[in-house]
Amino acid sequence: MILAACAGQFLVVLDVSVVNVALPSMRADLGLSAPGLQWVLSAYAIAFAGFMLLGGRAADLYGRKRAFLLGLAVFTLASAAGGLAQEGWQLIAARAVQGLGAAVLAPATLTILTSAVPAGAARTRAIGTWTAVGAGGGAAGGLVGGVLTDLLSWRWVLLINVPIGVLVLAGAALWLTESRAAAGRRLDLPGAVLVTTGLAAVAYGIVQTEERGWGAPATLLPLLGGLLLLVFFLVVEARTKEALMPLGLFRIRAVSAANTAMFVCGSASFGMWFFMTVYAQNVLGYTPLEAGLALVPSSLSVVLGSKLAPRLMQRTGARGLAATGTLVAAAGFGWQSMMTADGTFLSVILGPGILMMTGLGLATTPLAALATGSAAPGDAGLVSGLVNTSRTMGGALGLSVLSTVAATRTAGGTGPQALTEGYALAFRTGCGVLLAAAVLMVLWLPRASSDT
Repeated sequence: MILAACAGQFLVVLDVSVVNVALPSMRADLGLSAPGLQWVLSAYAIAFAGFMLLGGRAADLYGRKRAFLLGLAVFTLASAAGGLAQEGWQLIAARAVQGLGAAVLAPATLTILTSAVPAGAARTRAIGTWTAVGAGGGAAGGLVGGVLTDLLSWRWVLLINVPIGVLVLAGAALWLTESRAAAGRRLDLPGAVLVTTGLAAVAYGIVQTEERGWGAPATLLPLLGGLLLLVFFLVVEARTKEALMPLGLFRIRAVSAANTAMFVCGSASFGMWFFMTVYAQNVLGYTPLEAGLALVPSSLSVVLGSKLAPRLMQRTGARGLAATGTLVAAAGFGWQSMMTADGTFLSVILGPGILMMTGLGLATTPLAALATGSAAPGDAGLVSGLVNTSRTMGGALGLSVLSTVAATRTAGGTGPQALTEGYALAFRTGCGVLLAAAVLMVLWLPRASSDT
């Protein structure tokens, strides 16, 4: 059961980043424009972020196993369609459907674990494994994409999901047991439409910042429109008897504080992988495969941190470990901000990368455990979707903000020195964000998930 859930989570997170190094090959083969390439990434991210809360609640109401199988089936079929695409629009459409499948699948993976494993040390270890596998999927994206693109073709970046997906589907159908919330509850359709549309609009607006900037109408209109829809969503939820998102959840201190902390940490961690990859390629001259290999130690570090977290939590408590891990990550970001245009692998990639990712691995497990451990059984899928949404939306917003910060410093320069200064400022900003997150955790996170 844990193996199937973790395999599903690995595929979902892997596909956030695995196509990055394949984009030039996609452009040459399908004749995609620069905006079209951006949409290969953005279509997945927008659908993933926009539908996650709906996917989490659907898992609660209609069955976690059913949601897992449906989400994985959609994801696998869309992967096949994307890998076989003959036109750019076909690839973009397939990526959007992939994101939809992932939005149903991702909350179900965590909910299956938390509903099947009793609260306590065993559940914490299961969440640690889930966190490690998910973090490893995000970290492995560059390496997997580089290997498949160099040795086979860009199409296998997507087609590789098909045999894995079929295998996991077969295992899940045999091993997973069904669970759901109390019978008789209905899906809050108005709330579902408002929150899905609102989150998708906000995600779209964030994506537009990279091409249009923060002040352009194409950015501001979806951002403001999405925020307005989310405000309407809160109004509707306050008046709905069977709400998609019971607002009382946010009165649980562990849920509100842990999700806020997850959002802030995600805003730094997503940017870390992006800037480390482009620094290795654009400044140090690494090939895509070499860049992926260079980040393998960091990938292993986040897995190690996630696996160590359950043991350390028994000594320090969830709040103490989350804050400590965040401070370790901040130290890595500070070290990385001292990068130079002629840096060595040991000093500008290996050392800071290990610190950053070990710290984030240590922090993520206790945050997920606090959030999910405080939810009622009938809201487990919803809270799992909320955890994934917080991290994904935080990552999307953080990457856009840090990219703007870096671009401001480079001022259009494309030389190694100018790029290095921009990347260094992005890491310095990320260090400040993580220090603020550590303070937030100490002041707001409860000592135990039962505190409210």
